[in-house]
Amino acid sequence: MEISWFNEKPKDCIVTVSTGNITLNKMATTYFENAYSVMLGIEKDKKMIVIKPMLKAEAQSHAIPDNKKYRITVRSSYSRVTNKAFVEEISDLFQIDLSTNPKKFVANWHSKEQILTVDLKEEL
Repeated sequence: MEISWFNEKPKDCIVTVSTGNITLNKMATTYFENAYSVMLGIEKDKKMIVIKPMLKAEAQSHAIPDNKKYRITVRSSYSRVTNKAFVEEISDLFQIDLSTNPKKFVANWHSKEQILTVDLKEEL
């Protein structure tokens, strides 16, 4: 008997951007399970959002100013960063219309830098 066992394909990291928040799917959330807060960045040339998780000790130290750290809500199946100003900045900068529907984008985890990049050129 020759059995081929089912091996489910790994899920993609997907990030949904809506008018007031950024939501990470379950796969992307695995990198943020221990995050106390995050840093948000924009890489204009590559049209990307960069999200860096911060542990509690790092977030509470004064090495990084408070106005560069943002709260993340982590649940078992998703995580969310609520920041209307950041989403508006992205929407204006890259001409993304979020007024009717949220947009979903492919994201990639970079373990060396400990960052999640969201490619705004790869809308799903």
